[in-house]
Amino acid sequence: MTNGYEVTIFTFSLQYPKLLFPGKTQYASDPAPDGLNIKIRINSINPFNWWRVGKELKELKPDWIISVFWLPFMAASLGTILRIAKKNKHSKVVGLIHNIIPHEKRFGDEWLARYFAKVPDCFVTLSAAVAKEVQYFAPQKPVQYAPHPIYDHYGELLPKVQAKSMLELDVSKNYILFFGFIRAYKGLDLLLDAMSDQRIKLLNIQLIVAGEYYEEESAYQQKIRQLGIDPQLVLHTFYIPSNKVNQYFSAADLVVQPYRSATQSGISQIAYHFDKPMIVTNVGGLPEIVENGVAGYVVEPTPLAIADALVDFYENQKMSNLEEGVRRNKHLFTWQYLIKTIESVTKS
Repeated sequence: MTNGYEVTIFTFSLQYPKLLFPGKTQYASDPAPDGLNIKIRINSINPFNWWRVGKELKELKPDWIISVFWLPFMAASLGTILRIAKKNKHSKVVGLIHNIIPHEKRFGDEWLARYFAKVPDCFVTLSAAVAKEVQYFAPQKPVQYAPHPIYDHYGELLPKVQAKSMLELDVSKNYILFFGFIRAYKGLDLLLDAMSDQRIKLLNIQLIVAGEYYEEESAYQQKIRQLGIDPQLVLHTFYIPSNKVNQYFSAADLVVQPYRSATQSGISQIAYHFDKPMIVTNVGGLPEIVENGVAGYVVEPTPLAIADALVDFYENQKMSNLEEGVRRNKHLFTWQYLIKTIESVTKS
């Protein structure tokens, strides 16, 4: 909008059926941002709804329809809506792709991805790894990569002691943060194993786990008991509202993403906003985002490698240097660059 575009957002009335959504809520409780034209329209499991929404977009005749895609389950609804909308012979469809091959694969995923990939005229991906995957599904279509922009709508960085107090944490301790939904591919179990390293136990650090379980909690609780690390953990395993996000990132020294697989991660972009160094694993597109030794650590997805990075960070007092590296690299992840990439790919 700041670039002169008139924007209408079509969002979901129902995004996931309960079968695919084990969390507490899939609806934002925060008030809608000012100045945005938001239409609550799309029901992901109702074909009659897809026809109505597609017809509405067809008649609206926008120049561009930018369709975010992150999960093959969404292919049926979004692919059908876009097919109907494109019958106006005017609108150009841009696929904005987070993932096209999911982290946790299911039967039919590849067919669904192909169903969606046939519709867009061009694609923008948020990691170079995903760009290669999209080219597999749509080899004749333009694909460009723009790194995931920084999420800057979660408030300001708070003084660390203030943030710890707001979360009722011990202000004398140091904290590292695992943030976001808890799923197997995100490797929380690797981080729990790293926390049991005897060197870590001497560092006066605690791990904050902030986010909902998206799978069975009992396996994690059993591991925590077996490792004997409960005193080293702060378990806020519930939905974190947007207005609390800055408290968690402000309280932490370091954000850890111990993923087993990844394309890119919005968590990295929140960490950049709050000037927080990161430990990420050497999988997918994560090394594209975190420059090793400058904005954090890129390590192998093993407990020992994660523990080694934590020890180096604290024993060698790397915090201030890595925070400065994060600030220096922020300019690489702007919304303006994403807009320019979309403009460029539509002219290809």
